[in-house]
Amino acid sequence: MISYILPIRIGKVDIDLTGIVVIVGNFGSGKTEISINLAVNRKKAGMDVRVADLDLVNPYFRTREAAASLAKLGIEVVLPPKEYLQADLPILTPAVAGMIRRPCQLTLIDVGGDDMGATVLASLADAFKDRKYSMIQVVNPLRPFTEDIKGCLKIRDEIETASKMTITGLVGNANLIDETTGKDILSGYDFLIHLSTESGLPLEFITAPYELIPEINPEHFSCPVLPIKRQLVPPWKKPSDLNKNRTEPSASRWTP
Repeated sequence: MISYILPIRIGKVDIDLTGIVVIVGNFGSGKTEISINLAVNRKKAGMDVRVADLDLVNPYFRTREAAASLAKLGIEVVLPPKEYLQADLPILTPAVAGMIRRPCQLTLIDVGGDDMGATVLASLADAFKDRKYSMIQVVNPLRPFTEDIKGCLKIRDEIETASKMTITGLVGNANLIDETTGKDILSGYDFLIHLSTESGLPLEFITAPYELIPEINPEHFSCPVLPIKRQLVPPWKKPSDLNKNRTEPSASRWTP
C-alpha cells in the first residue's frame, strides 16, 4: 500500500523549502498548479502555510480558483480586493507586503508567467528588502520555449531582470496534461538534471500526476516527487478533491 499524502522520498530526502518561496516560470509551465499542490502537501505535513496570488496576467488559471478548497484545509490565500478578483490590473494589497515582511513557516507567492508576470515583484522591492527568500523556476520541458537548455536559461534571465530578484532553484513539471505518461516523467527528470548542472541551480523537486505515481520507480530519482492533483481544469471537468487522502495499492512499474 502506498500513501500519497507526502512526496515519494529516497531515504531522508524531502521537499526542503521554508519561509518565503516565490514560484515563477514561463506561460504554461504549471506554476499555479504547483503552488496549490505544494501548499496542500506542506499543510498536511504539519506546516503553517499561506499563499499570495500575484498572477496578474492569466485571467483563468489562478490560485484564487482553488481558494475555497484551500481554505477548507486551513490555508489562507491572500487575494486582491473582492471587487477586483476578475480584473487584470496590477492591484497589490498591503496584506501581500505584510505577509512578506512577516512570513509564516511557508509563504508561497504565485507569480504570473514570463517576465511580464514577474514585473510585479519589482514593485514589492521594499517588502523583500533584507528578507531571505527562495525563488523557484518551474520548467516543463515538454512545452515550447523550454524544450532546450538555452530556452530555459533565456527565460531565467528575463524573469530575473524584470523582477530584480534572483532565481535560486528549479522544479521539474514535465507534463502533457491528460496525455502525460510515466516515461514523460522520467525523460523530464533527466532533462532537469542536465539543466541543474548547466545553470548551477539545485533541483528542488519534480512533479507527477497523482494517478501516475504507482508507475514511477522512486529509486530512479535523487529528489522528491510531488504528486499533483489537478485543480485548474476546463469548466467541463471537475477538479480533484484536495481534502481526500487516498491510499491505493501500487500498480505495475515501467522500467527506466
